[in-house]
Amino acid sequence: MSYADQVFIDNCKEILSHGVWDTDLSVRPRWEDGTPAHTVKKFGLVNRYDLREEFPVITVRKQYLRSAVDELLWIWQKKSNNIRDLHSHIWDAWADENGSIGKAYGYQLGVKHRYPEGEMDQVDRVLWSLKHDPASRRILTSLYNHHDLSEMALYPCAWSVTFNVSGRTLNAILNQRSQDMLTANGWNVMQYAALVHMLAQVSGLVPGELVHVIADAHIYDRHVPIVEELIARKPYDAPAFWMDPAVTDFYAFTRDHFRLEGYQAHPLDAPIPVAV
Repeated sequence: MSYADQVFIDNCKEILSHGVWDTDLSVRPRWEDGTPAHTVKKFGLVNRYDLREEFPVITVRKQYLRSAVDELLWIWQKKSNNIRDLHSHIWDAWADENGSIGKAYGYQLGVKHRYPEGEMDQVDRVLWSLKHDPASRRILTSLYNHHDLSEMALYPCAWSVTFNVSGRTLNAILNQRSQDMLTANGWNVMQYAALVHMLAQVSGLVPGELVHVIADAHIYDRHVPIVEELIARKPYDAPAFWMDPAVTDFYAFTRDHFRLEGYQAHPLDAPIPVAV
């Protein structure tokens, strides 16, 4: 089976068997009918994926790499906070009448600051450091800006990435304050694995480990039967990951430069209830 499947299944079993329910608390999310969307959760899950061994994509539920990369590029490359720059509709519920999600995600990465080497935003600073100062222990990004939280439609979930170069190997730690295991776990892991591959390639490095730290890993009450069905399925082997080796400029990547070869996955037969 895919290693990502094993991690996902183990995480979900741990949450369902030993997690804590928040049914005695007041919660912000609501189902479409207005009912509070409660969760069962585990605190502080830490997962490690060795990108040299295989690309982490689950097979117990089909994942769409190009769509996941499209959102990643919307945030990290376009540095956009407007859903009109995104091909999918996953952010529609959070946008205002102009399509903006406020000072969130891409907006934060695009804010420029002056360094001795010149004016750069957070992404440009990462790119500069990986090429010119790879021994630095200060190569990181943060989307959780206290001064702008009140102007964000949604506080960032995946909010910080720390990059670290060991020899010629690029590793990363993704910090996530909150993770909806059914709808977002496979998606986010794919995205940030792809990001490590992208940054490594354009910096003359090789991808190494992605460490995923989740503060609040949860399953929504109406998702429990779906998750139980998924983790009972027999997973397939991991597919091969292909990324166009000719791309050497981070800002030249498009969603068409990525694909999964030989990807087999189970379909998700029933629609997933969405909590907002």
